[in-house]
Amino acid sequence: MSQDYRFPLADRTEPNLLEEIFDYSLPPKIRFDGPVVEYIDGKPVEFDPQALRTRDIFITDTTFRDGQQARPPYTVDQMVHIYDLLAKLGGPNGVIRQTEFFLYTTNDRRTLDRCRELGHRYPECTGWIRADKGDFRLVREAGLKETGILTSCSDYHIFHKSKFKSYRDCVEAYCAIVDAAFEAGVRPRCHLEDITRADIEGFVMPYCERLMRMSEQVPEELSVKIRLCDTMGFGVSYPGAELPRSVPKLVYKLNREVGVPSHRLEWHGHNDFHKVHTNAVTAWLYGCDALNSTLFGFGERTGNPPLEGAIIEYISLKGDLCGIQTQVITELADYMRSIGLPIPDNYPFVGRAFNVTRAGIHAGGLRQDERIYNIFDTTALLGRPPRVSITDKTGADGVALWVNEYFGLKGAERINKIKVHKIARWVNDQYEVHGRMTSISDEELEAKVKEYLPEYWEKYKGKLSS
Repeated sequence: MSQDYRFPLADRTEPNLLEEIFDYSLPPKIRFDGPVVEYIDGKPVEFDPQALRTRDIFITDTTFRDGQQARPPYTVDQMVHIYDLLAKLGGPNGVIRQTEFFLYTTNDRRTLDRCRELGHRYPECTGWIRADKGDFRLVREAGLKETGILTSCSDYHIFHKSKFKSYRDCVEAYCAIVDAAFEAGVRPRCHLEDITRADIEGFVMPYCERLMRMSEQVPEELSVKIRLCDTMGFGVSYPGAELPRSVPKLVYKLNREVGVPSHRLEWHGHNDFHKVHTNAVTAWLYGCDALNSTLFGFGERTGNPPLEGAIIEYISLKGDLCGIQTQVITELADYMRSIGLPIPDNYPFVGRAFNVTRAGIHAGGLRQDERIYNIFDTTALLGRPPRVSITDKTGADGVALWVNEYFGLKGAERINKIKVHKIARWVNDQYEVHGRMTSISDEELEAKVKEYLPEYWEKYKGKLSS
């Protein structure tokens, strides 16, 4: 090659698989090689994303609160089982740190009691109440140490919904509720509803500063937490975006200017504009330690940050499983399907077809090395080996891969595409001759293996029941 090129081609004869990032035994690592810069009030501010590896970031869950607003109520037994699996998934280090419950019905209170009877340290059970002093009776009776309190902060809510006459009236009413929480010995978690449509400097920052001053007068375990609620999904992660929509600026203003500690800041998003996961992780990046989520993103309207997505992102950022039992993600998905929760087939990590390929060229790659077309070791981490779905686009490579995976063939046992050409021809005929419009089922292919490859059928059929 000419010496005039600015970028000389590497003299490489062995593959560089970038395994320091794409370690197949883990979700791919997210690594940073410099600071992140955000312009705030016209001045550049640096953030260190590498601090995520050592910061105590964590996940909180609202499956039993916001998650229930998108579906018929769970039964008590269902919620207890889900809670038990969440504890198993998050592991002993409290990666899933807390979950929250309604307290208004007998079933809510029975569920809370039974979940606590399981004896799990994590996730901690917390409550959720309206901004009503009388509701603290429910919190006290439940024996909870922390509860969420709805304190909406946009003018849409302050003036049009709650009918306050002024910001001052609103703040005084909210702070009276916080005082009631302190008096009850309960930590208040103030949910700043609709913050991405709020007057940040005129209302949100003065209100939160007042909460921080109040917190100075009580023990640390009672000090106020702040949940940033992107109620309508208006938040954006883009550098340079303006308030109130900028997630980086919202976190910075409350964390570094108002002085809300990172461990007392929590992000709660909605997916109205397909930004819910990215916005939540952006909040982590810029100094908010808690990411609020629901199982499989189910929540009000378009849903919340998906908990399983946050789990995978957490591992990618930390570069370690940190005690997380990832296979429980699949266990949770199977259970949720069994009680009627619809999960799209192409839904990441748990959809029935999330790691199923239909393209013949992809199937050929999988047959040679599954890492080529599989995101990570889904067999080990999720109990879901990569598979191929047989259609007219699959080709002989795909049929060979299906036979090998379906019968669990390893090493020298594995069949090549030449051996399956009759089955591949039969597949093509289904579409070209008979006009088929659906994929070929496992049962049909099993029958064709028995017909066209009787020696393989006799030798390996025992593996189907093993």
